[in-house]
Amino acid sequence: MPIRFREPAQRPGLLDREPAERPGLLDRQQRPLHAVLGGGKLADILLWEDKRSSAAIVAGFSIIWFLFEVVEYNFLTLLCHILMALMIILFVWYNAAGLITWSLPDIYDFEIPEPTFRYLHKRLNSFLRMFYDISTGKDLTLFFVTIAGLWIMSAIGSYFTTLNLLYFMFLCLVTLPIMYERYEYEVNYLASKGNQDVKRLFNTLDSKVLNKIPRGPVKEKKHK
Repeated sequence: MPIRFREPAQRPGLLDREPAERPGLLDRQQRPLHAVLGGGKLADILLWEDKRSSAAIVAGFSIIWFLFEVVEYNFLTLLCHILMALMIILFVWYNAAGLITWSLPDIYDFEIPEPTFRYLHKRLNSFLRMFYDISTGKDLTLFFVTIAGLWIMSAIGSYFTTLNLLYFMFLCLVTLPIMYERYEYEVNYLASKGNQDVKRLFNTLDSKVLNKIPRGPVKEKKHK
């Protein structure tokens, strides 16, 4: 007998719902986006709460992209010019500090703090553990989703240069969080509908394809 699917009931529109019924509102109240992003300086920059720092970073990356992609500046040449400029600035600063009421440059101002390395080390190990868990195929759905995502990214990367792709990802990083914060309810509503469709698709894929893939020898139980 063919399976009949019941038509879903008509649901009220997103803007017609009460504020408490809108998707993501409770999560937003319990854990704001600022806390999800770490709650520190990085969250302030991504959400444009520190507008000067955000604008300075966007301008800096835009200048770098312009120099390399438009002007076609060589990376080694640019790096040497920057180092030479820094050496001249430090030379003038250090030798003029005795003649003018300037404080001497401190070497500790140019050192990278140790917690930064610990954070990067922790994030790298976390990524490697996650990559290992996905690659072992413990969750076949997640495995094939990751493969498909990497394939899509490789296809997109073939149409852009690496610098253009990184610059586009940077622009997404500094614009999507603030856009999500402003239109959170609408995005959560659309994401919820899309998530249901994706789950339905992968349930069909799992029942018709993934379950038929042999997972190794199966020992038959002996019945007395």
